[in-house]
Amino acid sequence: MYDEEGQLGIDYKYWNADFTNASSKSAPEIGISYSVTPRWYTEFNAEWFRQHGKDGSHLSGYSWQNDVLLTQGQYAADVALHTELGRSHSRPHVTSLEIGPAMQTEYYRTQFNANLFLQRDIQGAADAQTQLVYQWQIKQRWKSWLEPGVQGFGEVGKWNHWLPRNKQSHRAGPAVFGEVDVGAGQEIKYDAAWLIGKNAARSAQSFTMRVQYLFR
Repeated sequence: MYDEEGQLGIDYKYWNADFTNASSKSAPEIGISYSVTPRWYTEFNAEWFRQHGKDGSHLSGYSWQNDVLLTQGQYAADVALHTELGRSHSRPHVTSLEIGPAMQTEYYRTQFNANLFLQRDIQGAADAQTQLVYQWQIKQRWKSWLEPGVQGFGEVGKWNHWLPRNKQSHRAGPAVFGEVDVGAGQEIKYDAAWLIGKNAARSAQSFTMRVQYLFR
């Protein structure tokens, strides 16, 4: 579920949402990661935001992610505790927390992942509510450099009082994954997906991608 202990990484993420009857939005993100132990992965990220048709990208915030593996092979599924502490640059003094389980299991050559997270502004927001979000993916281990699959994301609103169905956001679509060795102790991992559904409760087609260079 995790990379090797002592492995460093440079991470580039990007998403774009092309809304129906509204301007598109995108957010590139750059991160530096480190596998502290076989059970602990940590990453620091900086994210930019752009609303197309207006001025260029601006820095929107920073985040610090930590994933700690709680089970490792002794059960049918591996479970990790995910936390992410974020500091908004576009909303000064607002700090947010994301926390929840990240789960992974396999059936023959098919890998299943499901994440269920709670999100809340914990500082600087007077009307903060705890929101429930989810992520899932399925991929087929065909070749290490090419693994087809599907991905999905969603936001349902307050964790104990979901929004009406037409105001929730759910999107899913085809995805591709892979990794390539590029030298001793070095590899490049990638994934990309094209998602159809709702983003921020509005109909949209979205593209997401991640490219990670890992080394020692």
